[in-house]
Amino acid sequence: MKINDSIKNTASTAVSSGAAGKAKANEKTSGAQSNSGAKVTLSPLSSQLQALQTQISSSSAFDVNKVDAIKLAIADGQFQVNSEKIANELIASVKNMLQSRK
Repeated sequence: MKINDSIKNTASTAVSSGAAGKAKANEKTSGAQSNSGAKVTLSPLSSQLQALQTQISSSSAFDVNKVDAIKLAIADGQFQVNSEKIANELIASVKNMLQSRK
């Protein structure tokens, strides 16, 4: 009985073709970079989006000082939960979800 090396051959072929694909991709990228005569024009909307992205990235998603104050109040045992406010916000949230389903 003869053992066939077909599994090893296909694996080495796949590896070599993967390397060849990467080489071709590198050639395409370097070719695109060498074309200095190309001109790209962005729309005014893209400029606005870039400005908004910069503005959002510079601001934090939450107030760090407020979070620190709450942490300190919890650690000191002085933090009080306003259950009425939480209940009202939950009811408002449910109303909004039900209205958006319609």
